Amino acid sequence: MQRKPLVNNLIRAREVRLIDETGKQLGVLTLEKALQMAKERGFDLIQVTEKLDPPVCKIMDYGKYLYHLKKKEKSAKHHTGGELKGIRLTFGISEHDLETRVKQAEKFLKKGDRIRIEMKLRGRQKALQGFAREKIKKFLETLEKSIPIKTERELKKQPRGLTMIISKK
Repeated sequence: MQRKPLVNNLIRAREVRLIDETGKQLGVLTLEKALQMAKERGFDLIQVTEKLDPPVCKIMDYGKYLYHLKKKEKSAKHHTGGELKGIRLTFGISEHDLETRVKQAEKFLKKGDRIRIEMKLRGRQKALQGFAREKIKKFLETLEKSIPIKTERELKKQPRGLTMIISKK
């Protein structure tokens, strides 16, 4: 987790760029003047960013600020490129079943999820990988007709078969 923002007397800069509780910019002031304004209004002085010189500080309630930071962090974790969904194709998949899988994949992609396409190969099927690759290629071509896709991980041979990861463009 990131470190807590500097508050009130913990701020080390001599001058700060001040923003009041309504979001209005008050310009560059001395730290003492900014602290005094915050105290008069019954709020804290919080250093929002230190990347600028002078650093940006806001007049607001510290507890409320921490709450919003935590909320923002939680929502950022939640929406990182969608979930990874799996679509499993079989070696002898029929035409209709392939279309059903395409529709399912389309639904996942529209929601923003990524898809792992996997084809398990057993026994003698492992010797016919070219045929399996053609099935996956056909699946991708059919899917490409309805929704644009990009390959995140190329088709890869694994001990139990073939897998690849795709997402929406």
